[in-house]
Order: sequence, then structure tokens, then C-alpha cells
Amino acid sequence: MKLTPKQKEILNCEKRFICVVSGRRGGKSYSAIASLAKHARYPNSTCLYVAPTHGMCRQVLWKPLKELMLAKKWAKKINESNLEITLINNSIIMLRSADTPDRLRGLSLTHCVIDEASDISAETWSMVIRPALADQQGSALIITTPKAKGWVYDVFENAKTLNDWYSMSYTTAEGGLVSEEEIAQAKLDMDERTFKQEFLAEWVDFEGQIYYAFGDHNIQEKPIIQEARTPLHVGGDFNWSPLVAVIGQQTQEGIHIFDEIQLHGSDTGEMAKEIQQRYPGRKIIFYPDSSGKAHKTSALGGVTDHIILKNAGFELRVGSTNPAVKDRIASVNSVCKKDNCRLTIDPKCKHIIEGLRKHVYQEGTRQPEKNNGATDYSHFNDALGYLVNWLYPLKTNIQNNQGKIRRATGGHYR
Repeated sequence: MKLTPKQKEILNCEKRFICVVSGRRGGKSYSAIASLAKHARYPNSTCLYVAPTHGMCRQVLWKPLKELMLAKKWAKKINESNLEITLINNSIIMLRSADTPDRLRGLSLTHCVIDEASDISAETWSMVIRPALADQQGSALIITTPKAKGWVYDVFENAKTLNDWYSMSYTTAEGGLVSEEEIAQAKLDMDERTFKQEFLAEWVDFEGQIYYAFGDHNIQEKPIIQEARTPLHVGGDFNWSPLVAVIGQQTQEGIHIFDEIQLHGSDTGEMAKEIQQRYPGRKIIFYPDSSGKAHKTSALGGVTDHIILKNAGFELRVGSTNPAVKDRIASVNSVCKKDNCRLTIDPKCKHIIEGLRKHVYQEGTRQPEKNNGATDYSHFNDALGYLVNWLYPLKTNIQNNQGKIRRATGGHYR
């Protein structure tokens, strides 16, 4: 089979790790076979192909892989039951499924191809396959049709800035194996979301995504000018752990968030000190969780979070109660809109960006998901929401907030 231009690009890439996102029928399987053959040509290599299921290994790759090895007269031994081919140079190509990742442990790999990686768990890559490449400094090809914004999305985006990595994306049409007529018919037959994912290789948003208006247009690479006289706007969320804060500066266009803080096993006093150390001498306007007027994360008995912040010299802007969750979310979506964008975020604020991209509603509800763990995106989103809802409240919410808003400056309410 003759390689298409996209398959040649994959095969000729010399980077150690390659992440490829392609449309359906874009030639991923043959790219996988060609990649395995390329690396198995070196004697005593161990090359692994991983697919979501055993059936996919056998049905998609096993037959064409055998045919290629036999045609080139490279095969010395073929093990049908284990899906393994030993080559005449003592290299081994083996096919395994990811539905039992423990069976992959203990291997030492020269090269690995992960097919339809979006359907494979992050742990299979990070805890099983990646360590198996370490002793030989092996390489990997991660290839998939996009499916939500999970671990493969993170790998694909991170690959753009890492020296050993390369990422590429192409549509079904660019793959060169499916006719324009067939693609046009598929567009008529499928819903827009599925067509974008399967044929245009686009990362379609999660079902039930909360911050649907957030996108790449909200990420600003160019840093803003920091001036000592310009106030800092800080949104904070009070938890036992973690405590989080988002830090920004107002511009003519809106609010630009350029820093984030996450403290585990800490308290509000430590958060205040961390902000002051990072930005000494700056005026701090703090938009806290309203529960901080009663909540005590300090070791000092009887001292509330709000008092601690005021004693640190921060100006507080806070209502007597938190805004409704739906109003806070609506305010953030409003400033994220591409046609009226008033929120930009520095790309180094990875927790904030990840939270806005991935936070979803609990299934069957309009309540934000809270996982109480490493993937709980609510903390940073809440902190950002308190700030945004105060600065850019929806007009429908302004009247509801009248009579409830208090503003604290130093130690005095007014």
C-alpha cells in the first residue's frame, strides 16, 4: 500500500513521542503498522501495539500486519493465540488490549503504538506504558480520533511545547482515503457534533460542559504590563484544602487573569502572605466566598477569614450571601463569549484553563460536578466566578443583588 502524505509525515517524524489526531478512515491503522515495521527493523527490538480491546487488535491490525511481514519475508515465527510475530532479526511485534492493563506491566519496550487512545485510560499510558519505555528510551506513537477533552487532549496540547514531542491533526479529507462525495453524504447523515468529531478531527466539548463559551480566544499569550499603582483583583475560594486564588488586572478590554495559587493543608493567613510575597506593595482587591465572614480556616480562635484578609490590608468586595451558582456561571460565560470577550487568561494558569474546559454538570442535573479530589474543578471556577460576577454581573442579576451587597475596605464596612 502506498503511503499518503499524512502517513509519510508521521513515519518520517524523528521526534521520540508523536501524538496524532485524525478523522475517521484517515489511515490510522496503516500508519500504526508502518510505525511498528519501522522500529522493528532494528535487531532485538520489542514493539507493542495497544488497542482498547482484544477484538480490535485482531480485527483491525492482525491480518494486515501479518500480510506485510510475510510479504517482506521478515517473519520467523507467528503466534496466533498471543498475537505475536518474531522477526528474523529477533525483534518482536506484539498486539495487546488495554482492557487488562496489568498484563502490560513488566515489559521493556523499544516502541509502542497506542491506537484509539481516547478510549484508553490515562493510567494505562502514564503508569504502565510510559515506564516500560524508560530503560530503552523507547518511542511512542499515540494516535486517535478525538473524543472529549481527556488525557489525550492534554498530551496533544502539551506536545506543542515539548522538545521530544510532536503533535499533528488532520481531517478525513486530508487523509486522502475517503472521497469528497462520501464525506458530503456523511455530513448530511450525521449530527453536527458527531461529524465534527469523526470527520473534521475536532475536539468536541464535553456533554454537559458548564463553561461552553470558553475557548482558545480566551487564552492570551502576550503578558500585560505590570504597574505598581495598578490594583490587583483576586478571587478566592475558602476550603479546608485546597485554598485557591485567581489573580488578575483590569484592562480596557476587561479582566486578564495572569496568576493562580493553590495551597494544600493551609489557611487564609498563609494565602494572604503568599499573595503579599508575590506582589509586595500592590493594592489588593479581594473577592471572597461570602461564607468567609463565619468560616475559620485560621488557627487563631474566633478570627474569621474575612477579618484575616482585612487585617492583611486587602479591600474586600463581597455580598452578604454568595451569588446563585447559575448566576455566577452565566456571568463567566458572558465574559468568555468570542463576540464580546472580556476575560483573558495567561496560558501558565493551567488549573484555571483546565477547569473551564472540563467542568461538567452532574449527570441528569444542573449542579456542577464536585469530585473532592485531584480532578475537582469547582474550586478555581468558584474563585473566578466570585470575581467576575462582581465586576461583570448580568443585568438581570443586578437588581436581585441590591440591598445585599456590602463592600469592605480595610477594617470598615461601608
